[in-house]
Amino acid sequence: MRFSAVARANGPGARRETGRGRWRTARHLIFAVACAAALGLVPAAAVATPGSGVSATVVAEGTSQGKLKVKTPKGRTDVTVREITVLPGGSTGWHTHRGQLIAVVKAGTLTRTLDDCSVEVSPAGTTFIEPSGKDHRHVGRNLGSEPVVLWVTYLLPEGSELSEDAEAVDCPSAR
Repeated sequence: MRFSAVARANGPGARRETGRGRWRTARHLIFAVACAAALGLVPAAAVATPGSGVSATVVAEGTSQGKLKVKTPKGRTDVTVREITVLPGGSTGWHTHRGQLIAVVKAGTLTRTLDDCSVEVSPAGTTFIEPSGKDHRHVGRNLGSEPVVLWVTYLLPEGSELSEDAEAVDCPSAR
């Protein structure tokens, strides 16, 4: 029965499409192929796989006061992450860095005096960037009653010291 249906469709009495009909059929075929191809490009959510044997702990997080402008040194970069604790009444001393630092204040409040004598106060939950270079001297102080805990990421030229001592700036607030 199937053979006879095919024979009738393609046999001598079969109606053949010509002109417009053939073009319409070709357009339908092109449309169907295009749809199938487009579906093949859509990523399937089922492709993702869950991780295993991995754990992570957020050790500190903070929010910047504005947009962070991070600049890495030219050439190879040493990346170091440190926890720094400044006890009440403690100070970092005046210093500079050869690369930028990204700091998160995990606990306490850090008061920094910058080389232009401006003062920046960074409480727990905030973050800041210390710029690089000898013209960006600064000192950090803990003027509070609890320890200041910082998580600092250093982005330094390869082989650089984490900080370099600097001459104090004569600022009334930094004495």
